[in-house]
Amino acid sequence: MARQRTISPVDGGVYVERELAEATQIEACIARAVAAQRTWRETPLATRARFCSAMVDAFVARRDQLAEELTWQMGRPIAAAGGEIGGFEERARGMIALAESALAPIRLPEKPGFTRYITREPLGVSLIVAPWNFPFMTAVNAVVPAIMAGNTVILKHSAQTPLCAERIHEAFQAAGLPEGVFQFLHLAHADTEALIRDSRIAHVSFTGSVAGGEMVERNAAGRFIATGLELGGKDPAYIRADVDVDLDAAVPAVMDGAFFNSGQSCCGIERIYVHRDIAEAFVERAVAWVRQLRLGNPTDPQTTLGPLVRPAAADFVRGQIEAAVAAGAKAWIDPADYPLSVPGSAYLAPQVLTQVTHDMAVMREESFGPVVGIKTVDDDDEAVRLMNDSEFGLTAAVFTRDLAMGEALAARLEAGTVFTNRCDYLDPALAWTGVKQSGRGCSLSQVGYETLTRPKSFHLKHA
Repeated sequence: MARQRTISPVDGGVYVERELAEATQIEACIARAVAAQRTWRETPLATRARFCSAMVDAFVARRDQLAEELTWQMGRPIAAAGGEIGGFEERARGMIALAESALAPIRLPEKPGFTRYITREPLGVSLIVAPWNFPFMTAVNAVVPAIMAGNTVILKHSAQTPLCAERIHEAFQAAGLPEGVFQFLHLAHADTEALIRDSRIAHVSFTGSVAGGEMVERNAAGRFIATGLELGGKDPAYIRADVDVDLDAAVPAVMDGAFFNSGQSCCGIERIYVHRDIAEAFVERAVAWVRQLRLGNPTDPQTTLGPLVRPAAADFVRGQIEAAVAAGAKAWIDPADYPLSVPGSAYLAPQVLTQVTHDMAVMREESFGPVVGIKTVDDDDEAVRLMNDSEFGLTAAVFTRDLAMGEALAARLEAGTVFTNRCDYLDPALAWTGVKQSGRGCSLSQVGYETLTRPKSFHLKHA
């Protein structure tokens, strides 16, 4: 039987080893999901909510254990790892609370002699493919609303974070969820593709790379099923000149948005545009903020910057930085100040680059690491043009004291979520979506329930 191994970025050792599901196990899983969905779809919404709420209770009760496992699986500093458990809870409880209104029948204006309304019908079996970088929060975005909508769920988690799927399953078991409503599988890539092609899968939610999204579309082609694709990002922030007196607030906000989770966030800030009038002051404060980061073993509570998920990821970002410097960019951080940061290691020194251009890969390609490029602009129009000059469009942020102007600029930005005076945040009451290569579809919010259901119209003529 084939096995998968999770190599911890903390020390390069094997942290988890699991057997991959075989054909008979995959078939049994699908059959259970299909059978369970026939009953689950008829289960009252209030009952579904009780099961999901009890799952969240059981999940958050293990906060310390979950945080420690998260650190060892993907390298986030233990001081920050517990925050994801809170994010999981916020999103889950938010979607549970929204379900009643989102799934309520749409009642139409009275028409003599007729009764007309539209219901929201569950799709069937939902396959959710989750990534390693925010393994609990990305999974819950789809898992809880899918189940609340009357679907059954099969979760395929990243091979880097297999325990996350298991811990969610254990929480549902503790809640007493009926068998087959939520299951997980550890799968080889070929078996994941085959599962997407299976006619009994009615919905696929995928979070990951653009190449992964292409894989989903390729295997779902011709089946006319719902797919949600949350892919890459190269998210920009613009610091307007009027922020001059608020730099002490703006700098930590935008730099944390760039370096939290070692930059391994699809909605992290990877490009910063600063008005020329305040560029020097901004860069000075930004570099000082980065220099106070402590790169180290993420199990140490004093560490604020952990390793990347694997050495190859760190070397990719090193290559982007070196190429940018060779092309004329200025690097403000000396890697020699970070002894752990050596080629072939998952540990990477943070970096701030100026004198960057859009000809450089570090300003075009997703880095997914602790580096940010800062470019000076002369006015709002130049900032908007450069922010939109990307094949991605997940989030974008404008920092300004003029809220009306910030909102007007945000309206011109090509992104699924636009912010003023904050970044790198997901509000479960708002639709989470992207444009261009950042994907399609929507999760969270009332709108997110539309992708997990199909409308059914009732046109009843009175006798």
